[in-house]
Amino acid sequence: MNSVELVIKKSKFIAYKYEINSLQEVKDILKNLKTEHKKANHICYAYVYNKEQVSEKCSDDGEPNRTAGYPILQVMKKKNLTNTLVAVVRYFGGIKLGAGGLTRAYTNATSEVLK
Repeated sequence: MNSVELVIKKSKFIAYKYEINSLQEVKDILKNLKTEHKKANHICYAYVYNKEQVSEKCSDDGEPNRTAGYPILQVMKKKNLTNTLVAVVRYFGGIKLGAGGLTRAYTNATSEVLK
């Protein structure tokens, strides 16, 4: 697991990258993140898993539609990643970022954790 933390307009974004071996592992990791970050406002994620058949999923976890999970997934696909989960935990800092700001924040957090 790799992780990186960014602060954008007082919101804290903590991005995690995991190598995954099963879809059950994804569920377990997300459950652990929700336990670890109980006070987080959002835990958005995307994964690409390839075991005989490609499976991918993304979640905005309450952020506006396609502003979090989808940008995470797009960065992963550009890098041709498989068997990988990226989760970004957000603690809201009181300043709304707008759809464009959110998309940039989640894209940047994902790009940083994948370096």
